[in-house]
Amino acid sequence: MTNNKMKVAEKMFEKTLWQSRFIVLTAVVASLLTSIGVFYMATVDAVYMIIHLLDYASPALTTAERAALRSESVTHVVEIVDGYLLATVLLIFAMGLYELFISEIQYASDTKVSGNVLVIHSLDDLKARLAKVILMILIVKFFEHAINMNFDSPLSLLYLAGGIALIGLALYLTHASEAHVATASSSKQDKVVS
Repeated sequence: MTNNKMKVAEKMFEKTLWQSRFIVLTAVVASLLTSIGVFYMATVDAVYMIIHLLDYASPALTTAERAALRSESVTHVVEIVDGYLLATVLLIFAMGLYELFISEIQYASDTKVSGNVLVIHSLDDLKARLAKVILMILIVKFFEHAINMNFDSPLSLLYLAGGIALIGLALYLTHASEAHVATASSSKQDKVVS
């Protein structure tokens, strides 16, 4: 009798533990809302930048003012791209958490686009997907700082060249790890087939 009570208690505990995964919905909803907010901010920035660019053709601008407007606009474009990338990270994070902890997004699996966005079968897949977008954000931030950097000495140029080399190395290692994973997964599939 006590063994039976223990089994019932164990089943109830396991059911409660399993149902507790729905707490992840708070992170999913919060990430989705934050993503929408960041998309909105980046879009508003883009609209205001485009309106501001209409002054670029003004004959009243001097060459120096036009150059300053151009430099400022390029910086704004980089900030806008950074905003859209951040919004994308939050969106991928929300969808990935939902697929990992709650359920497969059935509507997405019926479309061709989902293969490009939602190839998330484990926490490692989600981390890898997010790491790629975060790397792009860091590259954009580096570009933003490089635009505003004063190259007043050869050492400044050397720092810029070193930063570019490190970015190239990071991209190379990211793509090399993807190729390694793709090779490993295709060899596993070959073993399963044979």
